[in-house]
Amino acid sequence: MTQTRRQFLKTTALAATALALAGTFPAFAQSVDLDELLKPGPLGDKVLGEEDAPVTIVEYASMTCGHCANFHKQTYADMKKDYIDTGKVRFIFREFPLDPVAAAAFMLARCAPADKYFEIVDIMFEQQRSWAFTDNPYQSLLDFSKQIGFTQESFEECLTNQGMLDAVNAVKDRGAAEFGVNSTPTFFINGEKHSGALSIDELGKIIEENL
Repeated sequence: MTQTRRQFLKTTALAATALALAGTFPAFAQSVDLDELLKPGPLGDKVLGEEDAPVTIVEYASMTCGHCANFHKQTYADMKKDYIDTGKVRFIFREFPLDPVAAAAFMLARCAPADKYFEIVDIMFEQQRSWAFTDNPYQSLLDFSKQIGFTQESFEECLTNQGMLDAVNAVKDRGAAEFGVNSTPTFFINGEKHSGALSIDELGKIIEENL
């Protein structure tokens, strides 16, 4: 990310706007071509669960989205225990950054060891308020990154990787252009679109209908 610290600071307004807008769109049933949906982006997909699971869930999320954080704090653990770990669901998590701070967070998750991706995403959502919505998001994200194994040098090296930024944004752009993603979180459950932070009861009902 080729931002100066001052430019990075200006992104807080965008982040706040994104939080206000996320999840305000009404949910409606819409299906997409599942084969097209399952084509991975330039960085490859981050996937949990068995490849032959009867239900595939694709989530588009933003790291600065409060609704996404609520889903991952309130629903995700139960979904993983009840459906992913039991072989019923294959879960694909995709980047849909609503602002530059979210893009930076995704870049850090991608720069970390591959087997730590979901663990880092969980920590980022759990501690979202400490790094995403501060007066100095650059410093807050730097401080947070040191908790998950980065040095200042590796932090800056990651966030100045233009190829990484372009790849993260390519996932977002394709999600919007081809699959109609316009808010976060957005889920595609066996190709059917569902918007908003679904509860485990809501999610479970949809999953069971697809088993």
